[in-house]
Amino acid sequence: MKRRDLLKGFASLPLLGVFGWGIFRKKSDDEKIKKKILTELNIKAKSPTQTGSMSGDVIRLGIVGAGGRGRHLMRAAGYADPEWLKKIEEANNKNSLDKRLETYLNQESLNIKFTAVCDVFDEHTAIASNTVNATIGEKPKEYRNYRELLNDPNVDAVIIATPDHWHAPIATEAIRAGKHVYVEKCMTHKVEETFELRNAVLENNDVVFQLGHQHRQTESFLTAMDIIDKNVLGHVSLIEACTNRNDDGGAWQYWINDKANASNVDWKQFLGSAKDIPFNPEHLFRWRKYWAYGTGLSGDLLPHDYDGVNSVLKMGIPDSVMTSGGIYTHRDNREVPDVMQVAMEYPDFSTGSSQEKGKEKGMTFLYSATLGNQHWRPTKMMGHDATLEFGEVLTIYPDHNSTRYKDMLEKKVIETSSPMYSYDPRFKGVDAVTSATSKYFAQKGLLYTHRDGRQVDSTHLHIREWINGIRNGQKVSCGIQEGFEEAISAHMATLSYKTGKRVHWDKDNEKIIIHGMEDADLDSIIMNPDKV
Repeated sequence: MKRRDLLKGFASLPLLGVFGWGIFRKKSDDEKIKKKILTELNIKAKSPTQTGSMSGDVIRLGIVGAGGRGRHLMRAAGYADPEWLKKIEEANNKNSLDKRLETYLNQESLNIKFTAVCDVFDEHTAIASNTVNATIGEKPKEYRNYRELLNDPNVDAVIIATPDHWHAPIATEAIRAGKHVYVEKCMTHKVEETFELRNAVLENNDVVFQLGHQHRQTESFLTAMDIIDKNVLGHVSLIEACTNRNDDGGAWQYWINDKANASNVDWKQFLGSAKDIPFNPEHLFRWRKYWAYGTGLSGDLLPHDYDGVNSVLKMGIPDSVMTSGGIYTHRDNREVPDVMQVAMEYPDFSTGSSQEKGKEKGMTFLYSATLGNQHWRPTKMMGHDATLEFGEVLTIYPDHNSTRYKDMLEKKVIETSSPMYSYDPRFKGVDAVTSATSKYFAQKGLLYTHRDGRQVDSTHLHIREWINGIRNGQKVSCGIQEGFEEAISAHMATLSYKTGKRVHWDKDNEKIIIHGMEDADLDSIIMNPDKV
């Protein structure tokens, strides 16, 4: 309140009354400012396209790869391991804010049935089989070899959650066998199989293919698309995306099950295209640390951020990629780096401009990761007019030299130190923030999203979308084209790291080019445990 108004209030009102009047006036002014900002931005908070009914014939699923991620996917489909249920029930009893049990119990039935399970480790197969039996009172067929599962006429669709080097071979065979496919990222382990898998999907267009990027179900990502469509940010010239982890699990130094041995593991099948070595539980359970089976930071963690941004911007495969990094935080005989920086260049890309035509064009996507520090760094899209920080929560900050918001900045309707827009799907509606005290914390949206204020497993929604595509024919959000763009981009980053060279994409001929190494075998470079 102005000093004059305050003194006038003291003369005629009780003390509480004058401050109450001041708060009311401040709130009224804030509402006017909020309405002005929201009218200017015209952002529409979006929900995913409504999918069809889950009624009809039961869809029969098989799962290949029933380890930790495989069991999460089964859980998202409605089949939770009894041991997991017991664990989270105990957690909920200790802490009522732990919503995992409630979230699972509230999941919609997808009208599906697991009729077959497969894993190279017998214990994983047994756990998956017992989970199905505990859920529906009926055991599925148990297989060690995935080809036997693919030949099973009682399997309509397959979930693939194996190590990376088996993703493409199994997915390609499944598609050619007429099975619908849901496969985890990275979609492929090598370059050539990326083309082969795409061809298989395109040649069998009755098959529904979905890549496992569940963040595509996060409401904030869909709202970010509206922000870009309405040119709220202006020309985006730089994107910063990051991964920070700081524990052994986050660095893939997983627990080794000492029950595994050469008699209850199909070791030859696990190795696949990898070099033939004696049974090695370190490689079996910590496969992400080795190039023969995994894709490292560039194929395992970069894709989360790449696909999140690509779902919003549709920027596709970069013109060129430069990568650097090394093993700096976990010297435990791993081959893949634990610190990495990737710069993807898009010299012809534009999100639109508020300035004169031709002044702005081009963008860099910068990804950096460390497995030795857990400081949170949000993804940022930096435009001429504003910066968007996004994950599950969206926040927009105006830029000091914005063209679009120049008048609002000069009139102090908005300030660069405060968000001018925030959207949190955990709550109904949106909020234009005018207070510098407003705080914001964004998560990547990889575990849960929200629908009408209720927590939902985003993986459940992503599998539902795939099942809906099979049952009702609707297009999925992360199909073969999105998977192809991501896999090629990830392989370019790996090749740059391995060779120390800039790697180019020839979009006309759909070919990865490394100048001075035009005749090199790219897949051999990727598989090599050492740098070239």
